[in-house]
Amino acid sequence: MTTPSNPHQVVIVGAGFGGLEATYRLAGAPVRITLIDRRNHHLFQPLLYQVATASLATSEIAWPIRYLLRNRPEVTTLFATVSGVDAASRRVLLEDGGEVNYDTLVLATGARHAYFGHDEWEQWAPGLKTLEDATTVRRRILVAFERAERETDPVRRAARLTFVIIGAGPTGVELAGTIADLARDTLPRDFRNIDTRKARVVLIEAGPRVLAGFPDDLSAYAQASLERLGVEVMLGQPVTECTRDGVVYGGKTLAAKTIIWAAGVRASRAAEWLGAPADRACRLQVEPDLTVPGHPDIFAIGDTVTISAWNGKPVPGIAPAAKQEGRYVAESIKARLRGEKLPPFRYKHAGSLAQIGKRLAVIDFGRIKLRGAIAWWIWGIAHIYFLIGLRNRLAVAMSWLWIHARDQRAARLITQGSSKVTG
Repeated sequence: MTTPSNPHQVVIVGAGFGGLEATYRLAGAPVRITLIDRRNHHLFQPLLYQVATASLATSEIAWPIRYLLRNRPEVTTLFATVSGVDAASRRVLLEDGGEVNYDTLVLATGARHAYFGHDEWEQWAPGLKTLEDATTVRRRILVAFERAERETDPVRRAARLTFVIIGAGPTGVELAGTIADLARDTLPRDFRNIDTRKARVVLIEAGPRVLAGFPDDLSAYAQASLERLGVEVMLGQPVTECTRDGVVYGGKTLAAKTIIWAAGVRASRAAEWLGAPADRACRLQVEPDLTVPGHPDIFAIGDTVTISAWNGKPVPGIAPAAKQEGRYVAESIKARLRGEKLPPFRYKHAGSLAQIGKRLAVIDFGRIKLRGAIAWWIWGIAHIYFLIGLRNRLAVAMSWLWIHARDQRAARLITQGSSKVTG
């Protein structure tokens, strides 16, 4: 029984969009919350590619978790890595040997990139899920230009000026367009021995079109826009080999020193912790109320799960979906404490957005579809609105306006062991 002296213990694993939303929405409820994350910051992941392409600084899209929850005395934040769950005794197990007891557990542990059985490719083709990933990618991109400036052999120089993005979903399209902008608009006047405008940006997709989740007309527009920017779009040709020297796709070898992976994701080990059913991407298959089968006291949300709660279709792995699930779980916990039960979770899709270049985007609102400059402005306003804090909104807005007006990116810093980035 929950009393003021013995409040209901809620443990939330993961301070991403879903976990943080659940924490926010439980404000005022008769609960004590322990929020566990292996990083000390909440990340605005939709703009991670802009850190990777030197458009934004890390501090503009990430915030310390403790700062965000400083006015919530009922919330304890733990900087720790979860190694498992003992569901029988209701304990979360930590990597350092610690344990945290719970009455209700919320797993919002997110996902990492998946290499479809070729995990050895990760060292040559990093993905983009964390700030560390973004700074690694940024470093490789900028170092490629620096090494090309010193390279005298034309073949090796061409390889250093070839950038391969594998996967043409929103992240891949956004990366390809922004790298093309960087090479053609931002960098030309900074170098003396190379013409950065001759850099090749190659977007490789195993499927038949880019932005497969968008309508055909917006997909075609995005591809045509990328090609006008100079991006080479290769469709229907999966990558079969990836090394430090390049990739093989469609039976062809392409020499490239910078390869970025944007082709797939794999959920965390949450399903393994619980011995619960999962799909091929390791995502938990949850009940209609977002609980884990056989464990009504454990919820799972965000990229950790798969559920067909969007008019019979799977809920997409995007930030708004995770936030809706986090909100639902918080309301469900409060309803349970009142002795009530909520109806099953239903996802409401607000639209899909993707930037193509610094002045182009596509937006699918269902009946309303937008493309071009007006879509880019709406895309920018939407992302600024969801950032946390006035300072960050102003900083990002000023960075984008500066890029828009002057073609300059201020975050072109090579950090963290750049001398060992590429061969």
